[in-house]
Amino acid sequence: MKRLSRESIEVLSRFKGDPFWTTSFYLDTDKGKFTKKEIGLAFKNLLAEGRARIETLALPKDRKDSLLADLERIAAFGAQSLAAHLQPGLAIFACAKKKFWEALALPHGPRNRLLFDQNPYVRPLVAIFDHYRRLCVFLVNRRDARWYEVFMEEIAPLQDLASDVPGRVKGGGFEGTEGKRIERHVEAHVLDHLKKSAQLTFDLFKKNRFDGLLLGCEEKYRAELDPLLHAYLKERLLGQLKAKPGDPPAEILKEVVGLEEEIAQRSAEETIDKLSAELERGGRACSGLKDSLRHVNQGDVQILAVSHNFSKEGRRCPSCRFLYVEETVCPVCDTPTQAVLDVVDEAIEAAVAQNAQVKQVTPPSKLDHYGKIGALLRYKI
Repeated sequence: MKRLSRESIEVLSRFKGDPFWTTSFYLDTDKGKFTKKEIGLAFKNLLAEGRARIETLALPKDRKDSLLADLERIAAFGAQSLAAHLQPGLAIFACAKKKFWEALALPHGPRNRLLFDQNPYVRPLVAIFDHYRRLCVFLVNRRDARWYEVFMEEIAPLQDLASDVPGRVKGGGFEGTEGKRIERHVEAHVLDHLKKSAQLTFDLFKKNRFDGLLLGCEEKYRAELDPLLHAYLKERLLGQLKAKPGDPPAEILKEVVGLEEEIAQRSAEETIDKLSAELERGGRACSGLKDSLRHVNQGDVQILAVSHNFSKEGRRCPSCRFLYVEETVCPVCDTPTQAVLDVVDEAIEAAVAQNAQVKQVTPPSKLDHYGKIGALLRYKI
């Protein structure tokens, strides 16, 4: 089973099952919150509710049959794999008539839901993915250095370095001159170790292209280490850890996850502050659902900010794929538009497909005053 990634979200965002609908299935499989029996029961209940709902849909028989086939395949998948599923969340997307199937393991338990719509429902995936960055953890002391990659609450070792740095000595010789000479010798070895560590960190960045750097270093060595870090690393330095090179990975991960929560909250706040400032000075920003959809349609959104769980019914043009709040006829191509269950989710999908960032903001926030949705733009209005 695949793990959640930006590539998987982009694949789902690009998939169009027309004229058949797509089934989107989300299940919280966190065994820290639920027993296997409770998870299995929730799984069966969602499928039973889905079968009943299909009967009420005003769709042709072949489209209903496609949805029922989706549920049968999901049921078979669950019977075979659910008990052994170890991740906290599960998402499945299917369209039988188009032979489309995607099952994803999620690092967070989503809200249990089953949706039938023209396109995959990716909003919960975007919310989860936005919460995480691919991080490099760089831990260094006077003699050792260790690097880890952390992504979606999993930690993996990258590299170790142990340098031959002499131990500290007490002063000796005439007026301590011998001790001072030895101490300078030791300091030179420490500096060389820090230089090697900084270079290795940059080499790892060039190889892995991580999104952020977390540094664990004793304060007395920071002044020597900072000038040695490449400018690209300094740009990605997100915070300081207390962890040391010899600490167990589980303890390091726990500290990183806590710091990630703070980083995500800070990032959302910074985005909304920037959006607010741009709006006040008439800069590269827009707010409100109607204007945000217009700029998504134009493809000039750089960052789309949306209040978590904000949704709205809307319209979509089946020809040019433009999104609207209420237009029944597309003003661009005069094609009758189709109703969509959540035009906000459609906007998120379109933004992801355009390689824009999406920030889902936990309310209450300043974004509430701007219609719960807004965008920083690539170009000035």
